[in-house]
Amino acid sequence: MQVKDQFVAFIHRLQDEICAGLEQIDGKAKFREDKWEREGGGGGKSRVISGGNVFEKGGVNTSIVHGKLPLTMAQQFGVQTDANFFACGISLVIHPLNPFVPTVHANFRYFELYDMEGKQVDAWFGGGADLTPYYLDEADGKHFHATFKAACDQFGAEYYPKFKQHCDEYFVNKHRNNEARGIGGIFYDYQRATATRSAEDLLAFSIANGEAFLAAYLPIVEKTKDKAYTDKHVQWQYYRRGRYVEFNLIHDRGTLFGLKTNGRTESILMSLPPMARWEYDYHTIPGSAEAQLEEFLKPRDWVNA
Repeated sequence: MQVKDQFVAFIHRLQDEICAGLEQIDGKAKFREDKWEREGGGGGKSRVISGGNVFEKGGVNTSIVHGKLPLTMAQQFGVQTDANFFACGISLVIHPLNPFVPTVHANFRYFELYDMEGKQVDAWFGGGADLTPYYLDEADGKHFHATFKAACDQFGAEYYPKFKQHCDEYFVNKHRNNEARGIGGIFYDYQRATATRSAEDLLAFSIANGEAFLAAYLPIVEKTKDKAYTDKHVQWQYYRRGRYVEFNLIHDRGTLFGLKTNGRTESILMSLPPMARWEYDYHTIPGSAEAQLEEFLKPRDWVNA
């Protein structure tokens, strides 16, 4: 079986497992599935959850798209304007109701590029997961990072620190003085096969990290989902969600790629929260829990915190 076929099987299995795990801990809401087709080639399955006991809104989507590479993307990759592509992946964003439960994002993807004769000329893997809390117990940050470190360490001690750094550098709002979106996790892109690392090795790496997601996130949800909260906590949650919106619409490569390749807009923008707010020149109160969260929004060694 070709690598791309194995990756497609993996993302569909992972979509089922993650949706089942999230539905179980929510106890009320169920995912709604929409199947869609892309004009030009391919399609996907969007699954959205809303109005739950735990999850206010979220989506776990898979897509398999192919066809002629759009001109803007061909220019970005530096390839022929008549090149073709194949891309598949799973992408999820979950926005909980309780401000003490963190928002979470993850995606795992595989891309192939072909010349005008249909010969594969490039292929790479990408993915990762990151946590965006509004209030945070340090132990939860440590758990999230340690879980992905354990998944990465199976393939080499160099992977976690390298991809944690990539995550710290990527998920920032550059227009906000490089303010981090959350506390990071791991992020990798353009991972290609080499003489010492096969495509099958990279496939196994992606699978291991995808399978680590529920173990990294669900214990934090279980610990925090029943905490009491006030409108003050909710307003802070909405304010920080505003930063999430800014990143996804201005900087996120996946969002931009989906829109430029004529992906399904509803599925692409499912990452946005149901409610968010902006306030002019807002500042937290020194010593407050909100100010403490801002201190966590900086690169740090979470595993040894």
